[in-house]
Amino acid sequence: MSPLFRVIERRSAMDLNGKIVLVTGAATGIGAAIAAEFNQAGASVVGFDIAWHDRTASDIERIHCDVTDADSVKRCVADTESRHGRVDILVNNAAMASSVTPKPFEEISAEEWEKVMTVNTLAPFLCSQAVTPGMRERGWGRIINLTSAVIFQAVPFNLHYFSSKGAIAVMTRSLARELGSDGITVNGVAPGMTVTEGIEKNGGYSQEMLSQIANARCLPREERAEDLAGICTFLASEDASFITGQIVTVDGGMAFH
Repeated sequence: MSPLFRVIERRSAMDLNGKIVLVTGAATGIGAAIAAEFNQAGASVVGFDIAWHDRTASDIERIHCDVTDADSVKRCVADTESRHGRVDILVNNAAMASSVTPKPFEEISAEEWEKVMTVNTLAPFLCSQAVTPGMRERGWGRIINLTSAVIFQAVPFNLHYFSSKGAIAVMTRSLARELGSDGITVNGVAPGMTVTEGIEKNGGYSQEMLSQIANARCLPREERAEDLAGICTFLASEDASFITGQIVTVDGGMAFH
């Protein structure tokens, strides 16, 4: 086999043309970057969000969906499947992250804890539950969950958020075990502190803090949403067909596990 043929073969394995991808929280930040990357890879992308705006890429199909509401999720997934025939790939990205301000755990109210947990753990559960019957029937599917690199570190002052991301890591591994025999892979992506528009607007994150985090990395720069998009398309591709139950850390070299 010539080297040229191997390159062509590898590119075809990464080709997601014709795949139907559902990305939650696709209106802004990491979700928007992931949706755009899948679109570039040839997939048809359906975004679920409750906060669409004009800056969202026009070639992403926008669905207003409350991913914390079981009836809303069932209705929106059913509508997507009726129009596109199926959902091949689910990216559970929607989460309360940039809107969460770091604080000592004593200052976190029960209401705030419950809200973070609802958005960050119930939503991926509901969405995964809604798409898996079709994936099982076809014997093929990809579920990609966004967790966080903090699960491999001891980081203070965001206990509700960090705990929710730990739950997602466990969910990823358990679902991989449960769904593997049906041809469905389940993997997690663990970002480091990612500087999105929301983080920049959050007064709890000073530029000094963000610079300190960046400088602590092996690759000493800020992490951006685009840094996470490629790993998601890889995990959805045939190149990753024998990878499941794994948490892939994308943080510039800060957390090692």
